Amino acid sequence: MKQNQTSLLQETLSRCKRVFVIVALFGLGINLLMLTAPLFMMQVFDRVITSRNTDTLFMLVLVAIIALVTMSALESVRTFVLVRLSNWLDVRIGSLALKSSILSPLKKGETPSVQGLRDLSTFRGFLTGAGIFPILDAPFAPVFLGIMFLLHPMLGGIALAGAGILFLLALFNEIATRRLLNQSGQQSILAMGQAEAAARNSDVIEAMGMMPNLIARWEKANSKALDMQAKASDRGGIISSLSKFFRTTLQIAVSSAGAWLVIAGDMSPGAMIASSIIMGRALAPVEQAIGAWKGFLGARSAYARLKARIGMDTEAEKTMPLPRPSGAIDVEAVSYAHAGSAEPVLRNVSFKINPGEVVGLIGPTAAGKSTLARILVGNLMPRSGHARLDNMDVAEWPADDRGQYIGYLPQDIELFAGTIRENIARMSDGDPDEVIAAAEKAGVHEMILRMEKGYDTQIGDGGAALSGGQRQRIALARAIYGNPAFMVLDEPNASLDSVGENALMQAMQTLRDQGMTIIVIAHRPNILKHVDKIVVLRNGIVDDFGWRDEILEKLQGPSHRALTGPAGETEHAPRRLKSDAVSGDPDETGNGQVAELHQFEDKGRAARIAKLQAMKRRADVREKEALAKSTQRPEPVEDGSKPEVSDASAPQAPVAPISDKVRAEILSLADRSLTETEVQEIYTLYSAGDKQKMLEKLKGVG
Repeated sequence: MKQNQTSLLQETLSRCKRVFVIVALFGLGINLLMLTAPLFMMQVFDRVITSRNTDTLFMLVLVAIIALVTMSALESVRTFVLVRLSNWLDVRIGSLALKSSILSPLKKGETPSVQGLRDLSTFRGFLTGAGIFPILDAPFAPVFLGIMFLLHPMLGGIALAGAGILFLLALFNEIATRRLLNQSGQQSILAMGQAEAAARNSDVIEAMGMMPNLIARWEKANSKALDMQAKASDRGGIISSLSKFFRTTLQIAVSSAGAWLVIAGDMSPGAMIASSIIMGRALAPVEQAIGAWKGFLGARSAYARLKARIGMDTEAEKTMPLPRPSGAIDVEAVSYAHAGSAEPVLRNVSFKINPGEVVGLIGPTAAGKSTLARILVGNLMPRSGHARLDNMDVAEWPADDRGQYIGYLPQDIELFAGTIRENIARMSDGDPDEVIAAAEKAGVHEMILRMEKGYDTQIGDGGAALSGGQRQRIALARAIYGNPAFMVLDEPNASLDSVGENALMQAMQTLRDQGMTIIVIAHRPNILKHVDKIVVLRNGIVDDFGWRDEILEKLQGPSHRALTGPAGETEHAPRRLKSDAVSGDPDETGNGQVAELHQFEDKGRAARIAKLQAMKRRADVREKEALAKSTQRPEPVEDGSKPEVSDASAPQAPVAPISDKVRAEILSLADRSLTETEVQEIYTLYSAGDKQKMLEKLKGVG
């Protein structure tokens, strides 16, 4: 998508230049009117005192008062203009600075920070502070020096030499302090970042006694900033003292030279007094600029950082809104590497998802799953390749339009200060009916109604008033809000209890029935029974992709059956998958070794259930052979598994006695102690093929 090439920051500052032209004209008037006092003194000494004419004195006083009132008015207007310019600058660039702070971690890999807003505040504060006026007045110093030459060339030469000395001191001040102040600013930003990170993680710090270590790290960074700032201030203070010394010396030199000229008859007493005042006015901006140099350098550094942060950002052209997508996903040769890293996280990733399909994304830690998820929702731009939603590259689709069609539940849940309603409605007022509909689909409507103020409950900064599971469930409702066409769930059950997990499963079932395309990143195997296909990601590449049962069979081996489908479907098509008994976890690494099922959280239980299934299948085969020969009660098999009648019309064989080996397997599956009666009940349920009740009985909820 095309973008304007003009930076908003540069455009804004270009407009500011026109304002500064007006401010400079005001400055010219102000500086000319500052000649009122010396000219008044010269006329009083040269005309009024010698002529003793009070009418002339009265007129001079009247003219001087009018000139001073005009000068004060011009100064007020100049300050008024600069204040309004500062506010306009903040309104114009503030949103862009905040946007860059939000997007910089995504686009540039920077540490999350609002330093852009701080830099804007520093730069804006300098424009309206006292430090800007000496810089605005300094260009008019030659006007006063020219008047000094008109009074007498000797006085003009002395003033010009003094101005040269002060200018050299200002230049030396720049050279001596610039590097130190820049380094001090960088260290100060680093120390402030450490302090912000510590404040965000107060629970961990206090619980594990990390406070002394973190404070020591902050003090180390802060002390470096203070040391460099102290060195710069020391140098600046010395130079400022020298500038005051030279200016006072020059004042005495001009007064002495003027007195000598008066004695010699080459200058009037009034001109002598006026020359002293004019020279002080000519050199004052230079001296004041030296004192305000630290603030100027800080503002200049802030502007440089602000320009580097947002100066290259461009505004997207106004584009025609695109229609609602059907949910087709096309990932074509996507590769990605984090900023500053040569090792790619994703390498040539390609797959396609049809509209309405639910796809599981699995793989070991650091396989690139979350990175791929962020690319799919448009948060990250691939280094090469394309991720398309209905043939439109999501990275090129403006987020303001694209976002309404995408739901995203990130791995790290972050809610915002406000009400539950506002958070579900993506920080807008939101249609109440749509908010409630999203909450109902996410299974949190009843939970919200039980809160003190329901949907108007304030959750605090970051959702501090909620538990981790509540935050995750409300974030799920936020992802569902607006009925998006495509949704990405990154470990959506990481913080959920059994109730929340059941609500999540029900929500996924509802959304898939509505035809929403869903990608779910899973580390727990039970959520995979709600997917149609599986993408196996390993070392940043697609290790395998296909129908769920086929992928699981490859990962776990042919002796293991697939997860039970959402509705007991059996065909290889979306919504129709093979179903049988509960199997072990899918192998995240994709190398076909059952031992690597340990990548999942429930690895031990899955392996033991799989073992119990194998024992059951062997018993089934033997039981069928025995039933074919005789209708008598079969003897228990060696491993103690129960016999099973393969056909509903066949004689029902009683459950065989439980052997010690089978009893040990059942006990190992439970998370609690079991009585002999419970063991028998569990074995009976398992023999009858009622896996759901068996698992509930194992957990003690059946």
